[in-house]
Amino acid sequence: MLIGPSGCGKSTLIRLLVGLVRPDHGRVIVNDVDLTDANLIEWRHQIGYVIQDGGLFPHLTARENVVLLARHLKRDPVLVTQTLAELTDLVHLSDALLDRYPQQLSGGERQRVALLRALMLGPQVLFLDEPLGALDPMTRHALQGELKTIFAQLKKTVVMVTHDMNEAAYFADQIVLMRDGRVLQSGAPEELQTRPADPFVTEFIRVQRGWPSRLQ
Repeated sequence: MLIGPSGCGKSTLIRLLVGLVRPDHGRVIVNDVDLTDANLIEWRHQIGYVIQDGGLFPHLTARENVVLLARHLKRDPVLVTQTLAELTDLVHLSDALLDRYPQQLSGGERQRVALLRALMLGPQVLFLDEPLGALDPMTRHALQGELKTIFAQLKKTVVMVTHDMNEAAYFADQIVLMRDGRVLQSGAPEELQTRPADPFVTEFIRVQRGWPSRLQ
């Protein structure tokens, strides 16, 4: 989980990892591979990416949004249909909803569709940029539980951005706390609480209501 106050660089970091932003200086290395203009497209086909509002194309149905890239890459239509059915069941989305347009879906349903699209090509890594941030509290709570189950079933690396320490502690094996474009501390949730590397880490945790209870 990437966490920190607004404007600290969480989303910029994830865009660098996805390849949507190129560094002015330095390098971006993922799995010992230096991301360059020559291999960015190939890399993007190996990852899934979900943003806060889902980023669905409004003129396409949910089904068309999900299979768009798979069809563009000329994947086997039979395999695409089979994968879609399996993933629809995984994210608890009714098949009937796939024929609706994004504006006909609830916020939670749109995020499920966005997750479907991100998983369609069997990505190595999932990048999620505050995927629950725009949802109402009840929907957000329900989706948190579902996502945690899905992540456990998929057994894939997930990099997720949030500004909510409760959410970070709920999901994370490892939390990366950022401030002003820099990583202040990286470690398990308990480490940040019991062995803070900077006074800001302590203060950031202190203002999170009920955070320790979420570690149980």
